[in-house]
Amino acid sequence: MSAQGRAVPGQDTGTGVRVRRATQEDLEAVARIESRARRGTDRDQLVLALTDPERVVLVATVDDEVVGWGKTHWWSYADGPAPVGHYLGGVTVDPSSRRGGVGRALTRARMDWVAERASFVCCVVNATNVASLALHEGAGFREVARAASFHTIRFTGGSGVLLRAELGAGRA
Repeated sequence: MSAQGRAVPGQDTGTGVRVRRATQEDLEAVARIESRARRGTDRDQLVLALTDPERVVLVATVDDEVVGWGKTHWWSYADGPAPVGHYLGGVTVDPSSRRGGVGRALTRARMDWVAERASFVCCVVNATNVASLALHEGAGFREVARAASFHTIRFTGGSGVLLRAELGAGRA
């Protein structure tokens, strides 16, 4: 854990969950998690994210088994109240591993990665996703705005929440 209590990629979070950078070899495990969670991700976009220096893709493991993953995005333009900057992208935890600190560990580790590059991080969440809103609030995010879309993300039900967390030292 870092001084701020955030999970550092590659370190154990104290709950048996380890977070590390994803590799090409993790793509099949990510695809299985997405399938079990009844979600989907664009594999080609994920491959691009793995090599993009402005982004990070992380996996969480328990006993060396991948049980979750998350990524960041970089938006180079503002969209209304949504600023230019780093955003936490989707996080998916295998249904059998939920409520065990995996999502929290992935969120903290991505925040630490962004903190090395910027003074704040944003994310957007569907307003009906109570679990995700609580997770992000617990990580220090605060609501900035609500809208039907932010950047290229449109929300089912028509309402999304833009969240922002201050990260302290970092480059703006």
